[in-house]
Amino acid sequence: MVSVYTLPQGEPGAAAAPVNIIGGHTVRTLVTGGAGFIGSHLVDALLERGDSVVIFDDLSTGRHENVRHLANNPQVEFIQDSILRAAVVDEAMKDVDRVFHLAAAVGVNLIVQRPLDSLAINVRGSDIVLEKCHKYGRKVLVTSTSEIYGKNTSDALNEEDDRILGSPLKSRWSYSAAKSIEEVLAYGYWAEKGLPTVIARLFNTVGARQVGQYGMVVPRFVDQALRNAPITVYGDGTQTRCFCHVTDCVSALIGLMEHRDAEGRAFNVGNAQEISMLDLAATIRDQLGSTSEITLVPYEQAYEPGFEDMQRRRPDISRINELLGWEPTMTLDQVIKDVSADLRSRSV
Repeated sequence: MVSVYTLPQGEPGAAAAPVNIIGGHTVRTLVTGGAGFIGSHLVDALLERGDSVVIFDDLSTGRHENVRHLANNPQVEFIQDSILRAAVVDEAMKDVDRVFHLAAAVGVNLIVQRPLDSLAINVRGSDIVLEKCHKYGRKVLVTSTSEIYGKNTSDALNEEDDRILGSPLKSRWSYSAAKSIEEVLAYGYWAEKGLPTVIARLFNTVGARQVGQYGMVVPRFVDQALRNAPITVYGDGTQTRCFCHVTDCVSALIGLMEHRDAEGRAFNVGNAQEISMLDLAATIRDQLGSTSEITLVPYEQAYEPGFEDMQRRRPDISRINELLGWEPTMTLDQVIKDVSADLRSRSV
């Protein structure tokens, strides 16, 4: 049985919401992982555009708190279930127009601790979603990851660059392997079966509603700084990353979904501004006026013996810029401000 919860009607006299129309009816969009960090922001943006939205989430990493503010919105339905249940996904797919597939096992901690569950969700779950999209002819955007590139430390990774991975016996690389299979499936459905698919490779995406328990570095650093606790930097701290605000990420996802020339292609989505982990920790501490010390923690202690990380990961975003004119608009300072405000609000 499908557990579908239609959220209650809004208050009488409320201002009319915009309506996104296609083929004479309101666009109905399914968002798998819609109660997650990125998914919930995407749901908000789609509702603002006038979509009717079906949120599909098993709440394994998503949270009710992320979508609680939608409780009185008549344009939202919530299905609490797993994408591994094909019959449930089939039922959800019947009356939607398009699908954003964000449901996945994410975060380094989760991948290392539960590699089998992660593989099942990221491979079998995506296979089910894509098969049902094909069955009903639903356009789908699949969110992949910069982990695809593995240990490739090119100056700016473009979508055609080679993947460089460690041993398949190291659980660190299981996520990259699983998401690469997901991309192969999405591309195969487009090339062989004509299903309109789009692949978005997300680099580090950050903002309000993100939590640090699965290995997300910015909310973890911010939380430590707010408590004046030691800011724990894994490894030697010289490794660099780039951080994209979630609102910029969401605008890219919607733009890619709605552009026909994006179909059958992969696009990097991220910010190209690079910062080392030591500099990130210092920036967060200084911006928040924290007295935290910055300490180094060996990878073996933080994760597992033999853990491998990549020294650098910076995206080339010229492909999405050429297609959509898209580029990030939000600075790292704004990211830190939004994450800290969110964490403070949750601690009240």
